[in-house]
Amino acid sequence: MNKRIIAPVQRETTFPDHDWLNVAELSDVEITSEDANYPIESALLTGRTSGWRASAPGEQTIRLLFFHPQQLRRIRIHFVEIHTERTQEYVLRWSPDNGQTFREIVRQQWNFSPHGATNEMEDHHVELSDVTVLELRIIPDISGGNAIASLAQLRLA
Repeated sequence: MNKRIIAPVQRETTFPDHDWLNVAELSDVEITSEDANYPIESALLTGRTSGWRASAPGEQTIRLLFFHPQQLRRIRIHFVEIHTERTQEYVLRWSPDNGQTFREIVRQQWNFSPHGATNEMEDHHVELSDVTVLELRIIPDISGGNAIASLAQLRLA
């Protein structure tokens, strides 16, 4: 029997912080609400750790309005909930025409539990060209409870 040692298969390309897009330089941001102690910059910019939090319960929208059309290959979203058991839904959409029409990238639900699943990290590999708007809608509790939406991190490459 002949045998050879081969290198392990790499499952994911790593992106150092310098490969993430600097959305502060590339876009304006619109949000439906914001807790002053948890501004949206804390979720969008590298080197920040507190994340964003809404100022009121209910559905929230975060919208990036790009100054120039962007090509996106990767969208990483990170949610953290350590206090409340709930089912959250998020919808990620993009627009090639400054928000006149939108195309859905993903719609997903996640069950948070303080004694189990407290983190949701989604790494979406995409091939999107001419993105003028990227929108994240968060329904923090699909049962209609008083949960407050939060976002630990949103990164784009």
